[in-house]
Formats: sequence, C-alpha cells, structure tokens
Amino acid sequence: HVQLVESGGGSVQAGGSLRLSCAFSGYTYSGHCMGWFRQAPGKEREGVAVIAGSGSPGYADSVKGRFTISQEKARSMLILEMNSLKLEDTGMYYCSARRTYAATCPRNPADFTYWGQGTQVTVS
Repeated sequence: HVQLVESGGGSVQAGGSLRLSCAFSGYTYSGHCMGWFRQAPGKEREGVAVIAGSGSPGYADSVKGRFTISQEKARSMLILEMNSLKLEDTGMYYCSARRTYAATCPRNPADFTYWGQGTQVTVS
C-alpha cells in the first residue's frame, strides 16, 4: 500500500524560501517516477518538478533555477527546495508517484497514480 505524506508548507514573503518534504512508503526507489505538483485556486493542477528512480530531474519552465527536487533514499523522502518564491508559486503542493522504469518522467498529473493530501504554500 503506497502512502505519501507531505509537510513543510507555510506562508512566506516573496523572495523567501521553503522546503517541502514527502515521506513515502509502500514501494522502492527503483522503477518509479516521483514528483511535486501544485494547484492554485481556480486553476488546473500542474507539474512543478519530477524525478526518475535514476535521479534524473525535470522542471517546469516557471521554476527552473529556483526549485530543486531531490530524493533522500535512506529516509524514503522526496524533497522540494523552493527559493526566490514568487506570488504565483502560491498553491496546494502535492507529492505524487507512479510505477515506471522510464529514464525520464512526465509532468502531466494524469500520468501519476499515487497522491498525498497536499501542503499549502502561500507567498505574499
């Protein structure tokens, strides 16, 4: 049974930083994609950053150079470091996963299977 639990959201001023964490259980790092998605009020959920089991990351253009996705394998954690936050980064952030042996991961939410409950990020 796959479980994903996000933490680390909060309120921050524009230009600030936040670190999101996702604790996961129920499967191993190999043969998967994991990612962070966000959804702002009235907007569709979008892929922010994804990472393959090999460690190959992918980012939305809007966050490149500001966000970093990583895996802490020893602690079964997925991390999203967010720097230089902007007002438009506000939203509910979700951790997600899918089983695949692909070398790279898609950023379409429809391609992901398992989801956490989300953590709110508010930039003002």
